[in-house]
Amino acid sequence: MGASLPNKEANLFKLIVKSYETKQYKKGLKAADTILKKFPDHGETLSMKGLTLNCMDRKSEAYELVRQGLKNDLKSHVCWHVYGLLYRSDREYREAIKCYRNALKIDPDNIEILRDLSLLQAQMRDLSGFVETRQQLLTLKPNHRMNWIGFSVAHHLNSNASKAVEILEAYEGTLEEDYPPENERCEHGEMLLYKISLLEECGFLERALEELHKKEFKIVDKLAYKEQEVSLLVKLGHLQEGEALYQALLSMNPDNYRYYEGLQKCVGLYLEDGQYSPDQIDQLDSLYKTLVQQYKWSSAVKRIPLDFLQGDKFREAADNYIRPLLTKGVPSLFSDLSSLYNHPGKADILEQLILELEQSIRMTGQYPGGTNKEPPSTLMWTLFLLAQHYDRRGQFEIALSKIDEAIEHTPTVIDLYSVKSRILKHAGDLVAAAAFADEARCMDLADRYVNSECVKRMLQADQVSLAEKTAVLFTKDGDQHNNLHDMQCMWYELASGESYFRQGDLGRALKKFLAVEKHYADITEDQFDFHSYCLRKMTLRSYVEMLKFQDQLHSHSYFHKAAAGAIRCYIKLHDSPPKSTAEEDDDMAKLLPSQKKKMRQKQRKAEARAKKEAEEKNEELSASGISKSGKRHVKPVDPDPNGEKLLKVEDPLSEATKYLKLLQKNSPDSLETHLLSFELYTRKQKTLLAFQAVKQLLRLDPEHPDSHRCLIKFFHKVGSMNAPVTDSEKLIWSVLEAERPNISQVHEKSLFEANNSVLDKHKDSLMHRAAFVEILHILDSNRKSEAVKFIEETTNNTVPRNGALGPIREWKLKDCIAVHNLLETVLADQDAALRWKVRCADYFPYSTYFEGKHSSASPNSAFNQLRKNAENESVNHITSNGKLEAFKDLTI
Repeated sequence: MGASLPNKEANLFKLIVKSYETKQYKKGLKAADTILKKFPDHGETLSMKGLTLNCMDRKSEAYELVRQGLKNDLKSHVCWHVYGLLYRSDREYREAIKCYRNALKIDPDNIEILRDLSLLQAQMRDLSGFVETRQQLLTLKPNHRMNWIGFSVAHHLNSNASKAVEILEAYEGTLEEDYPPENERCEHGEMLLYKISLLEECGFLERALEELHKKEFKIVDKLAYKEQEVSLLVKLGHLQEGEALYQALLSMNPDNYRYYEGLQKCVGLYLEDGQYSPDQIDQLDSLYKTLVQQYKWSSAVKRIPLDFLQGDKFREAADNYIRPLLTKGVPSLFSDLSSLYNHPGKADILEQLILELEQSIRMTGQYPGGTNKEPPSTLMWTLFLLAQHYDRRGQFEIALSKIDEAIEHTPTVIDLYSVKSRILKHAGDLVAAAAFADEARCMDLADRYVNSECVKRMLQADQVSLAEKTAVLFTKDGDQHNNLHDMQCMWYELASGESYFRQGDLGRALKKFLAVEKHYADITEDQFDFHSYCLRKMTLRSYVEMLKFQDQLHSHSYFHKAAAGAIRCYIKLHDSPPKSTAEEDDDMAKLLPSQKKKMRQKQRKAEARAKKEAEEKNEELSASGISKSGKRHVKPVDPDPNGEKLLKVEDPLSEATKYLKLLQKNSPDSLETHLLSFELYTRKQKTLLAFQAVKQLLRLDPEHPDSHRCLIKFFHKVGSMNAPVTDSEKLIWSVLEAERPNISQVHEKSLFEANNSVLDKHKDSLMHRAAFVEILHILDSNRKSEAVKFIEETTNNTVPRNGALGPIREWKLKDCIAVHNLLETVLADQDAALRWKVRCADYFPYSTYFEGKHSSASPNSAFNQLRKNAENESVNHITSNGKLEAFKDLTI
C-alpha cells in the first residue's frame, strides 16, 4: 500500500487511509493532492482520493478518479479493493464482489478484503462462497474468536448445522478451563445457548439437554436457559419435569401465553384447532381454576378459559372477567374480547350478558347480584363496550345510539369520539368519521396515536391535503413531507396512495406505493451492518432469526398492499394512457380564444408556483451548510414530486410484472396475487401464464366468486381465439385441451352450464349472483335485461341469531358498492344502477356512497345540522376582540 512512493509520500498515503477511517475527509483530500502534485499518475493515491470524494457526495468525480487509478495500476490490490468499496456504497454488491475477487487474486491473504467479501456474501446469501471465505479467514487467523464463530454460523446458514456444532466444539477445545473471564461471560453464554439450539435443530435432543445442564453455571441468561431446557424436556417426552418447569416460568411471568400453552401440552390438554371434547374442557377448567388461585393478578389466566369454555360456564367466566375491567375503565376490553366473535354462539352470549349488566347498573347502580355501588363511569364504559359490540355485528344504528349516550354521559373521554369515528367509517360515512376523529384529536393535541388515527380517517375520506397538514404536526421543522418519508411512515403512504388512486391521480398514487417498496429495499440493506456486529457481540441466535426474517420480508402485508397498488396503477395506466402532447394541442385548438388564454395563464401560474417552491426548498437546504468533515448534509430535491415521470413509462405492464413476480414469490397463498396475475397476463396475451393464475385461484378457493369469474372469462377468451397456426400456438392449445378435463367446473360442460352450476350452489350469496350476472353478460350480451332483473330480485336476508336487539342483514356495504359499479359500468344500465342506489340507501342509511338519509351526503342529516349549529355558535360567541363570551359563565 503506497509501496512505490518515497518515504515522505508513503507516510502521507498512510495519513489518507487514516483520515478516511476517522472520517476526516478534507484532511485526507489535502494529503492526496500533495502526493498527486509530485506523482500525478500514482494509481493507489488516485483511488483513495476517489474514495474520499465519494464520502463527500461527489460520486461522478469519485468514479472517474478510481477508474483512472485502476487503469494506472491494474495489479494493485488497493485499487481493486477501493473500486469494490465504491460499488458497495452504491449497493452494487455483485460488482463489488467481482472487484474483491480480483483484489484477492493479487493478494490472496489480505484479511481486510476477505472480511469485506464475507460480509457481501452473507448479504447476497452466497452461502457456499461465505463458507469458503470464512474458512480462509480462520486459517489465516485461528487465534481470533470471531473467525471461529463466523465459520460456524456460515455452515449453519448453509444448512449444515452438525458441522457448525463440530466447529464450536473445536473452538471450545482451544479454551482454558477457567474461561470465560468476568467481562466475557455474557458473550460466552450466548455462544453456548447457540450451540445447544444447533444440537436441537440437528435432532440430538439428549446430547443438547446434557450439554445444557453441564454448562449451566457458564450461562448468564437464566430465563433463556429455562426456556431452552423446557423445550428440550417436552420434545423428549419428559412431561412431568416440563410441567414443573413451566410452573416455575409462570411464577416469573404469569401473563406469558406461551407458558400456558406449554403447560397444557405437558398435561396432554392442548389441540391446535381448539376443538376440545366436553371431558377435556372440564379438565382444562379445573386446571385454570387452580392457576387462578396461584396467580390472582394475572390477566391471561382469566382470559384463556374464555377460548375453550362453552354455554353457561363461558357466560360465568366472561361475567367474572368483564366486570372488574368495566369498573376499572379499560378502553381495550373489546379488542381483548374480539377474537371470541369467531366462535359460534359466543357473540350472542356476550350481548345478553352486557345488556344485563347495563340494565342493572341503570336501575340499581350496581352489577346483578352485587353489593357494592359502582362508580358513574361504569355505565359509560358499559355503553362504550356495547357500541363496539354492535359495530362488530353490523348494527350501526344501535351502535351509534349507544356511543352517543356514552358521550352525553361523559363528553370528555377521547376514546368515545375515536370509536364513534370508527363506527361511522364502518357504516360508510367517511366524511363524518374524519370529523369525529378530528374532534378526538383536538381534545388532546399531544397524543400522537389519536393524531395518526385522525390522519388515516381523513385519507379514507380523500381529504389528502388536510391529512398532510395534520400529519406534519408531529414531524420535525423543515421539509415535513420528506420527513414522513424518512421516518418510513408506511401506513400513511399506503393510505394516501389508495386515496390518490380512488381520485384517479395515478402519478401521485404510484409515487406513494413505490416509496413503500423503497422502504423494504432499505430494510433489506439495513441488515448489512449486523453481519459483523452480531458476530462480534455474539448475539448469534438473534442474528440467525433476523436473517430468516429478512428472507421472508416481502411477505409482509404492507409490502403486499404497496405492490398490489402499484400493479393496479400500471394496469389502469395501460388501459387509459395519458394524453400525448399532440393530443393536448388538438384539444387546445378546439377551445375558444378566450378559453385558450385562460388555460395558458393557469399553466404559467402553476409552473411559476412550482419553480418558486423548488427554489425556496433549495435555499433552505443550502443554508444547512456543510459539516467539518466536508460531507454535505443536503438532501436532494425530489425532481418529480407529483409522479409525472412515472406516468411516462413506455410499457406499464412490464413494470407491473416486476412487482407481480415479487408477490408470486412471497405471497403465493393470497387470492389477490393471482387475481392481479390473471388481469396482467390476460392483457399481455400470455395465455398459459393467465391459465396458471386461474389454476392457483382454484387451488386456493374454488368457490370464490372471483375464481369463478376468472375461470369462465379465460375459457370464453380461449374459445373466441382463432385456430392455432404457429407451433407455439398449437402447443398452447394442446396444453389447454389436456388440462381442461382436470378442472371439474368446466369438464364436459358448456360455459353457460358452468355458470349456472355456481348459482345453484350459492343462490343466496349477493357476490356469487353478481359474478353470475357479469359472466352471463359476457357470454351473451343480448340477455342484459335478464341479468339486471336477476340482480334486482336478490333479497337481503337476515342472519339467524339469538340476539336481544334488532336484525342483522347479510349484505355488506362494500359488496353492494361492487354491485352498483357492475350495473353502472359493465352492464351500463343507469336506471337499474339508480334503483339499486335508492334500495341500498335504505339498508345503509349512513353511507355517503348511496347518499343515505343519515349520511353527511344528505343536507338534512343530523351530522350536517350539528355542523351548521356549531358554525353559528362559533360566530355568535366570538366578540369583536376575539374573546369567547361563553367563558363568562364557566364554573368549576
